[in-house]
Parts: sequence; structure tokens; C-alpha cells
Amino acid sequence: MGGIHPKEHKLSAGIRIQNADLPIQAIIPLIHYLGASSTAVIAKGDHVKVGQLIGKANGYVSANVHSSVSGIVNRIEGALDASGNEVLSVYIDVKEDEWLETIDKSTDIKRECILSPSEIIKRISESGIVGLGGATFPTHVKLSPPPDKKAEVLIINAVECEPYLTCDHQLMLEKGEEIFVGITILMKGVGVNRAVIGIENNKKDAIALFQKLAKTFEGITVVPLKVQYPQGGEKQLIDAVLGRQVPSGALPIEVGAIVQNVATTFAIYEAVQKNKPLFERIITITGKSMSRHGNYRARLGTPLTNIVEQAGGVPPDTGKIVAGGPMMGRAISSLEVAVAKGTSGVLFIQTLESSRKKMQNCMRCTQCMVVCPMGLEPFLLMSQTERSMWAETEENRIMDCIECGCCSFACPSNRPLLDHIRFGKMTVGKIVRNRHGKKE
Repeated sequence: MGGIHPKEHKLSAGIRIQNADLPIQAIIPLIHYLGASSTAVIAKGDHVKVGQLIGKANGYVSANVHSSVSGIVNRIEGALDASGNEVLSVYIDVKEDEWLETIDKSTDIKRECILSPSEIIKRISESGIVGLGGATFPTHVKLSPPPDKKAEVLIINAVECEPYLTCDHQLMLEKGEEIFVGITILMKGVGVNRAVIGIENNKKDAIALFQKLAKTFEGITVVPLKVQYPQGGEKQLIDAVLGRQVPSGALPIEVGAIVQNVATTFAIYEAVQKNKPLFERIITITGKSMSRHGNYRARLGTPLTNIVEQAGGVPPDTGKIVAGGPMMGRAISSLEVAVAKGTSGVLFIQTLESSRKKMQNCMRCTQCMVVCPMGLEPFLLMSQTERSMWAETEENRIMDCIECGCCSFACPSNRPLLDHIRFGKMTVGKIVRNRHGKKE
């Protein structure tokens, strides 16, 4: 249902992952994810090592944070994140790259997992793993459905349907076997004997590699998918590979599915088999005018400006800088923002392409409805949001919006549909939480 096919612009496809240089000072947020902030367990002046716990999860829907560098804690104070919010962060002056002795730094692939299902979930929780596909929801929570819900199949999201981004694609090409071991670990952890990997047809090399690997791993199949944005959305992916539709307001477990991003799966392999917490990730640095597109393995807390300089610097014709992809990413005003667990890339958009066209009156063409993958009425939700009709927007399922941007992309009147719906969704979300007695 719905969806669009924007130009792909996978300019960094096929470029091998390279290590981003270590920063002089890392700025590590104590919250990278959807949920409660972690609590600092270190203090100014402390010496920390790579992989050391610096932020302890504060509640069930929260995640541990670990140091990505070795050095001295300079201070603990607020820093702006990619959304423009000030979040409590740990500033670390970087010294020698000294890792915790418990981390296995070898490149040997360990296929056999000796942990029990409960131990697997515990290790994932301790390692601070969150979803690396965008939502950054704590993974251990997702892997622990209510007792009355039973998982039947694990779905691995290897779609990467956002234009420009190639970090997941390159990770699949370079770490395919480790990802498959991660899948078997997840299967064991959630108690299923079937896993399906969904990959869009524009990644034929990854499909070929994964189909070859699947022959040596029992219960894992690869499903090539039509190229269609936003195929990587959880509910869209479940429908594409299983033919099951998740009801409004429900989670994938309602139809027996658990979905994990392919990069998250690799992080789980490293956590369980190498005892390596999540303190680095792959990000794409790209744009039509970039001198050196690339996929970089970056330590969390590295200021984006460091990696951009390594990639050739900001193109002179840049009109907008986006953290993430062009459809669901957020424009940022400064490259001093640090890499977080949810940072998938940095996109430099040329000035001529970054300017918004003049908004016109809605012509009731229904194109926004046609492309909406959730079956919503974006033109109506924007109108109701403008009039603060919160009860009506909730009734019209504004909370089902996945913020994919298809409506704004397709609107011939250049109406900022997604901007208004995001605001309305945020407002209605607060109303719903207050209704249920949850404090902001």
C-alpha cells in the first residue's frame, strides 16, 4: 500500500568502510534512544577505557551507554543533539586507545553461541544495544514480548530504502557471515526456528552474498523485495515478506513477528560473541558535491565535523545539511553535533535543491492519500493540526504516521504536510500519555 520511488543517489555504494579518525575530545550523549536517559556512573577527572560503562540504564525502556574512547572525563553537561535538543553528555579528553581487557578484538568469526536465551537478552541489555535503523528503541525490550505473545518469525531489515544512505549495504558486503551468526543468536534468544532477511532488489551483490550464506545456516531465507520507499518501515516490511498487516496501534508481535535492523544484528553478534558494547557504528557521508563519499566506522561522541573534514570538507554549494537520509533525516545547523547511536549518515544538499517551493492551496487531488503507506489522510491531518483539533487528529490515527515524508514528496501544491503532522503527533502523544497518567 502506498509508497514512492525517489531517485536513489547511492553515490557511496561499494566504497569500503574506513575508520573515522579519533577525535581530540569525544562528546557522548547519555541518551541516544527512545526512552529514559541513562544515569552517569563516572565523574569529572575519572580515567575511562574504551567499552567502559559510563551511563547506566534508568528504567526498563532505557539503555546503557559506554565510552567509545580512552581518556579523562573533562565534564558532564548539556550538548545539542541532531534534533536540536540539549542532552546531558560526557565530555572525554581522548588519550591512548586503551580498550577493556574483556573485549575480544580479534577478527576471528565465532559461530557457536554458548549463552542461554535469557543470557543472550541480558548481554544485549548490558551492551547498550538499540535499534540502529532509526528509532533507536532499546533492543532488549523489543526481544522481550509479553508472556501471552509468542514470536513465530524473526525478520531482518536489510532494506535501506532511504536515498543516498549505503552504510547498511556496505556492512552486509563486508560482515555478512558475522551478521548471519547474529541472526542465529537472535533466533535462539527469542525462541524461533525461522528467520527472513528482506533486501531491496537494488542491492543485487548483497542478495547474492546472503543467498549463498543462507545455504550454510538452517532456517534463514533471503527475500528480494521491490524497490519502494518506505519498504524499510516495520509494518511495511512485515506485509512485504509475510503478507501480514499489523493492526493500527499494535506492535509486530501481534502478528507473530520481531523485526531487527541488519546493523543492529551485527552489533548483537559483537556484543554476544566478542563481549563488545555498542560504542561505534557505520555512517555514510555523502552528497552530490562531496569530493569523497564514504562509509565510515565512527566512534560514538565523535563530532561530525571531524568525519566531514576527513571526507573532504563541506562542499561550497551546500544549502542544507541533513543528519540521516533526505526523507526521514533532520536538518542540522552545526556539524559540532556528535555521532550518536541513531546517526546513520550526513547528507549535504546543494543550495538549488534545498530551497522549498512556495506553498499553494490544497487542490484535493488525494495524491498524499495514494502514497501514504499507512492509509492515512495527510491533507486532513495537516488541516486539523493547524486548527488544534487534537481529538479529531487522534481519531484519524495521527499516531499511526511513521513520518516517512511520502505525502510532502508527492504533494503538487508544495504543502509542508509532514511538518504539521509531526507537530500534531507530538502534541497528541503528550495528551495520550497524560491521559494514562504518565509524566512528561
